[in-house]
Amino acid sequence: MISNEHKLLAQWAMEFALRNGSQASRVSLYTGFSSSIEVRDMKIDKLQQASENGLVINIFVDGRYGSFSTNRLNKAELERFIKEGIDSTRFLAEDKFRTLPDSSFYYKGGGMPLDSIDPSFDSINPDDKVGLAMKVCEEIYGKDKRIISSNGSYGDEKSFKYMVASNGFEGESANSSFTLVGNVSIKGEGDARPESYWYDSSIYYNELQKDGIGTKSIERVLQKLGQQKIASGKYAMVVDNMNSSRLLSPVIGALYGSAIQQKNSFLLDKQDKLVLGNNVTIKDEPHLVKAEGARYFDNEGVATTPRAIFNEGVLNTYFIDTYNANKMQVKSTISSPSILTMQHGMKDVNGLVSSLGKGILVTGFNGGNCNSTTGDFSYGIEGFHIENGKTTQPISEMNVTGNMITLWNNLSEAGNDIRKSSSWRIPSLLFKDVDFSGL
Repeated sequence: MISNEHKLLAQWAMEFALRNGSQASRVSLYTGFSSSIEVRDMKIDKLQQASENGLVINIFVDGRYGSFSTNRLNKAELERFIKEGIDSTRFLAEDKFRTLPDSSFYYKGGGMPLDSIDPSFDSINPDDKVGLAMKVCEEIYGKDKRIISSNGSYGDEKSFKYMVASNGFEGESANSSFTLVGNVSIKGEGDARPESYWYDSSIYYNELQKDGIGTKSIERVLQKLGQQKIASGKYAMVVDNMNSSRLLSPVIGALYGSAIQQKNSFLLDKQDKLVLGNNVTIKDEPHLVKAEGARYFDNEGVATTPRAIFNEGVLNTYFIDTYNANKMQVKSTISSPSILTMQHGMKDVNGLVSSLGKGILVTGFNGGNCNSTTGDFSYGIEGFHIENGKTTQPISEMNVTGNMITLWNNLSEAGNDIRKSSSWRIPSLLFKDVDFSGL
């Protein structure tokens, strides 16, 4: 955790920079611990533990900006480190847009505890961690004669951060996470070697799903046997909740200040306009308790606030940090979203599938890209053909193509099956009239 000694050291480093030629400075001090265990075919393949401490200092000198990091937290060494950083910054090109945020935008404290760290983290027995990874692998190992490789892994992490800035910000945060993953590969037809996985993650150890991870990964890989292409054409497309965020990512990326400032965004000049379908409402809800991604301030110390990003398809806001706000001479908002939530419906992925006479269920994306300027995309996919409300032929080596704005205007229905372990709480999605290329 961040001790009072840590805080005093960060404050001293900030003030030392000011005394030695920096006009402004910001210091982040972090500490953390992590462990990971990997089991392959019921033998421990990797066992790793790591702890780290570090300090990052942002220096603003004579209209120039430098950022420097070190894990050497001795004052004598930091003195030399900071002085050298200031000297180095003076050699950089002037960039008058690099400033600290307006102090009125800072988080000022208050708010209910976010409960984002498990207080029992240090009391978890290492043997129990190994046992969980072994259990995942055991659920896979030897369960089918076609299995080539069975893997179970466990990982955990806790991190603490304290940040202080010379124009009045001070804040700290703490986070923990636990993850279990099962991976399996099998011998398919010919040279095919299908692979799949399943996982669960949680902020709290006691809430981590500990059973069925390996079993689910086997179930998913066996469903891939006999994958083929089907005929090209327009299909209704269901994307499961493991992959739906892939289709939202380019949309969110197009809202960042760097993309807007560089005019490299297909959502440029779209604020306050109807952009996506009127059934698309996406919010940033940063203060959800016990939620991955919850926070009261961003990486600059700017206070987070709940906000609608898209409200019934209308774009309400961009993610504009201080630097890009200065360059564009606009008001900054926040550097990035915290927890994305989406207005959802009444069905899970199976309900969406059963509502279709014909379509494609996408359970994985294999490569591809989206043009950040136009929104045109092409992705390789795998999944299943849907006929009469049921999944039938496993499919692969097909591409889905289109334009992001058109796609999201063709959203028919959102599911109700969000994964609460993710900071992107996007459910399964059903789109109409999507172009697929295959046979």
